[in-house]
Amino acid sequence: MRPIHAPKTREEKRYRRHLRVRKKVSGTPERPRLVVFRSIKHITAQLVDDSTGAVLLGVTDRSEGLEVDGTGKVARSKATGKLLANKAKARGIAKAVFDRAGYRYHGRVKAVADGAREGGLEF
Repeated sequence: MRPIHAPKTREEKRYRRHLRVRKKVSGTPERPRLVVFRSIKHITAQLVDDSTGAVLLGVTDRSEGLEVDGTGKVARSKATGKLLANKAKARGIAKAVFDRAGYRYHGRVKAVADGAREGGLEF
């Protein structure tokens, strides 16, 4: 890659990592892709079918029915994963492919994955 096209900001670098992950990970209707988006204050998780380009299900840490055990953003992230898994099971989705979206598998991103596993979703 030529230096003139090198990513400069943190967001550009994360997006470049996300593209590398997306080369290998894709979702199907039977096994959708669980995508995590992390902002400064909130976290969002979605189940995406890449064959049609449709979002099957989406949950944020501000969604109704969220039961948080403890305080802080990591606890809200884990509860978000559990809520997503419960809604997915209600729709008949038992397996998914985890897409960390260029973020490190650590902290809030890991908490979403752990919560989804506890809720019964298989990766």
